[in-house]
Amino acid sequence: MKKLNRRKKVIIWTVFLVLVFLCLYACGILIPEDVIASDFLDAKHMPSWKHPFGTDALGRDLFFRTLKGLSISITIGMIASAISAVIAILVGISVAVGSKPLDSLINWLIDLVMGIPHTILILLISFALGRGLKGLIIGIASTHWCSLARVIRGEVLQLRSQPYIAISRKLGKSSRWILVHHMLPHLLPQFFVGLILMFPHAILHEAAISFLGFGLPPEQSAIGIILSESMRYLSTGMWWTAVLPGLTLVCIVLLVDKIGEHLRKLIDPYSAQE
Repeated sequence: MKKLNRRKKVIIWTVFLVLVFLCLYACGILIPEDVIASDFLDAKHMPSWKHPFGTDALGRDLFFRTLKGLSISITIGMIASAISAVIAILVGISVAVGSKPLDSLINWLIDLVMGIPHTILILLISFALGRGLKGLIIGIASTHWCSLARVIRGEVLQLRSQPYIAISRKLGKSSRWILVHHMLPHLLPQFFVGLILMFPHAILHEAAISFLGFGLPPEQSAIGIILSESMRYLSTGMWWTAVLPGLTLVCIVLLVDKIGEHLRKLIDPYSAQE
């Protein structure tokens, strides 16, 4: 039997991790609201076979509520990350193909955004937009594009110095044609990997802002809301209301980060023959 090389193993692991992620996301979406309804007769129960994560002070099953909250956080993270990644690629291209003043302005803007802690900036944007889902998504999308924009800008500057770009210009090809046919094929792998690696940060910031009360409304089953509610009962010994949902959030973040790391290995040309 032929032994699998390192690249094939990475592909298998990546597919497996993606399937696990999609299953968890689908389960959270498909959970009906009545499953996580309040039941005061079942309140404050420790983890058991009936309730793997226990129940909260209102008798809601924390396992199903955590899965539901993860699906909400993942949806917000995906939307915010996608918007942020699009901003990054547009900015990265514009500063590299535009004028020098534009390049200086964008670099100054990147330094400004990166110089302010993301949590504080998201709080300010969310508060200015009236909190809620809209403010949360705009706040996350407005603060996570900087690192990817710098990577794409550096890639574009490197591509501009390649001989085939100069030959294309001498042959009369327009800047738009060169961008579409020469640059974008090189930038898309960076774009997708950056999008996936940005996603865990978006989830964590969504949970943090909701935890502080500036994100989703309290009636939502988001992870940040669950953790915020659990703080009131930790002193009474209800440790499971914070520990188990928090560990689940950390596991999802590590799972997505591992997927992004594997994709980066697959795209890296130096590992193609491993």
